[in-house]
Amino acid sequence: MSGFVEKPEPLQVPGLVHLHTGKVRDLYQNEAGDLVMVASDRISAYDWVLPTEIPDKGRILTQLSQWWFDQLADLIPNHVLSTDLPDGAPADWAGRTVVCRSLQMVPVECVARGYLTGSGLLEYQESRTVCGLALPEGLVDGSELPAPIFTPATKAEVGEHDENVSYEEVARRVGADTAARLRQTTLAVYSRARAVARDRGIVLADTKFEFGFDGDRLVLADEVLTPDSSRFWPADRWEPGHAQPSFDKQFVRDWLTSAESGWDRRSEQPPPPLPDEVVEATRAKYVEAYERLTGTSWS
Repeated sequence: MSGFVEKPEPLQVPGLVHLHTGKVRDLYQNEAGDLVMVASDRISAYDWVLPTEIPDKGRILTQLSQWWFDQLADLIPNHVLSTDLPDGAPADWAGRTVVCRSLQMVPVECVARGYLTGSGLLEYQESRTVCGLALPEGLVDGSELPAPIFTPATKAEVGEHDENVSYEEVARRVGADTAARLRQTTLAVYSRARAVARDRGIVLADTKFEFGFDGDRLVLADEVLTPDSSRFWPADRWEPGHAQPSFDKQFVRDWLTSAESGWDRRSEQPPPPLPDEVVEATRAKYVEAYERLTGTSWS
């Protein structure tokens, strides 16, 4: 069992129709047919959306994505039409809301990996492959790969796991031409972002993108290169052979699996609320990632 510990009721806003409540984002449609995406402060771990929020998280994700969209504008168009607050929207939506063009979304998570960790490491330990791609012997947790690889996954509903799939499976689902465009674009965007992050003392280990089509035009959508969609490691502490320190929700995962939480992730019981110190430490990591990447202070 997994999903929302306490699923929030969507806000009713004049002129907007609620479409979907995700792990972090709420999706609406305005009268013009554009999508209105609102990033909450919700946080998820182990397929649960937790009952405790991380203050400012949604604004950090939204504004960091906007910064990255600007860095990548010459490589690929994005879905953003406006960041203005829709008429009648609550004041709390300010800074966390994006009005987006409606796209025909590609039903694939486009993952790029430059380092071995996470689910890729687990597969490698069993078969020396990741998503069916053969890798050299001798790699360990945190190893840099000989070259970045495209390791797609299927999109999962709230409370379910994304599932890694082969490139051939992607081609079967979306067609060979689209699969080739997704792989090429994913690796190009990852390579640009990795270089930008490296200049700021951060290792971009892996990341996932979502794409959609506006006619024949491939468009980058959703969030991009945030601590929720990427593994960022401090470059000066990168040391292959073990799990790396990261700019994400590791404090949350560590506490949930500790004796202090009293929670067994293998049970069907929902996880407990987070203590204040875990909330504060997690918020600080999101802020640090934003500030180190953008070079600006979070206010």
